[in-house]
Amino acid sequence: MWASGNSSSHPASFILLGIPGLEAAHFWIAFPFCVMYVVAITGNITILHVIRTDHTLHQPMYLFLAMLALTDLVLSSSTQPKMLAILWFHAREIEYHACLMQVFFIHAFSSVESGVLMAMALDRYVAICFPLRHSSILTTSAVIKLGSAVMMRGLLWVSPFCFMISRMPFCPNKVIPQSYCEHMAVLKLVCADTSINRAYGLFVAFSVGGFDIILIGISYVMILRAVLQLPSGEAHLKAFGTCGSHICVILALYVPALFTFLTHRFGHQVPRVVHIMFANVYLLVPPMLNPIIYGVRTKQIRDRFVRGFCGNEP
Repeated sequence: MWASGNSSSHPASFILLGIPGLEAAHFWIAFPFCVMYVVAITGNITILHVIRTDHTLHQPMYLFLAMLALTDLVLSSSTQPKMLAILWFHAREIEYHACLMQVFFIHAFSSVESGVLMAMALDRYVAICFPLRHSSILTTSAVIKLGSAVMMRGLLWVSPFCFMISRMPFCPNKVIPQSYCEHMAVLKLVCADTSINRAYGLFVAFSVGGFDIILIGISYVMILRAVLQLPSGEAHLKAFGTCGSHICVILALYVPALFTFLTHRFGHQVPRVVHIMFANVYLLVPPMLNPIIYGVRTKQIRDRFVRGFCGNEP
């Protein structure tokens, strides 16, 4: 069944195949994905609750962490329920507009997550390099403005993806050989010249991811220089410990994201199952790891959680 508009026609729905090549194992693959999703939801809600209820945590680092947790909730929930339905119940059909919504939420909030990590790197830079001025530079107002800018960038930069796709005609083939609707995967079903869409996709990738990675890199180079000038070895360890969890989170996001991005455009020799598994890792592992990493490595959050769990909440 096809729907038509003034300038384009599109299928009423698409078919998501899940993980092609591993259909016989779909039922069992869903269990670890489900566990990771439950951990992601539980961990990020816990982080948000701890930060909201403890006023001593209303500081830039923890406000940015709350933004990260909220972003992870949206990012994981935009894909995982449907993916589990595909793997467990063979519910492969996804309505056209629901597919475009997935494209929007995946790319918009991936951009937001990248921006929040960039903001957290700037926060660490100011805290270590200008400790006496940290509270005056990164005020609550500045944090809110920076977070709002990151959010608006994600929404405004990604919206044209969906608008341009919605104006284009689609081929009869409506099968998407992966677990969710992603911009490049949907674009391959279009029966028209997609060079403008692809060029805009590259522009967004480099203007968002490239910009954030450059700023993160500069921040950590400056942090490293400042730390190495500290006289005490204990101070070195404390400073590196403060940044260690953040670096782990950055690697967990950017490594699979970069692999997925390059594979879509240049990795035609990469086995499809490898590509799709990395695409799933990219959207599920960071939301799962972020609350674990920050909950374990951040003393204030760990202590606050233990007090609440043991019933010693003040």
